[in-house]
Amino acid sequence: MAQTQEIRDETGAQRLLGHVIDLSAPDGSALVRMTAGPDSLNRQDILHGGLAALLLDAAMGAAASRSVDASAAQRFSTLSLTVNFLSPGRPGVIEATGRVTGGGRRTRFAEAVLRQTGTGAVIAAATGVFRMATSPSSPCEGAAS
Repeated sequence: MAQTQEIRDETGAQRLLGHVIDLSAPDGSALVRMTAGPDSLNRQDILHGGLAALLLDAAMGAAASRSVDASAAQRFSTLSLTVNFLSPGRPGVIEATGRVTGGGRRTRFAEAVLRQTGTGAVIAAATGVFRMATSPSSPCEGAAS
């Protein structure tokens, strides 16, 4: 059984939303887990699309980081993010799983799927392009943080 390696409270967004990044999967993927409550919903009482995009982005970015460093200390910035919304997210635990699909020396291509854990329904799917920072703590020039 793999030992759980989690990242908690690392960023302001993570502290605000309460999501956890799980790096324990042996295949190099990254899992981002969050409990969606009333504060996560939009005017239609479903998961806000911006929060879905954030979780997908975090999962892909963590997977990109793992492709260089198992502890995900290497920083990557998002260059491109495409999200497709497939079904409404409901209150409860939701999980985004991200994995690297390709790339080069400093660029990674990734994909992620966000699911409702109780039903397994796919809420959204995403693809992204990520660029490695020149040092683990510096943002990438010209990229979103």
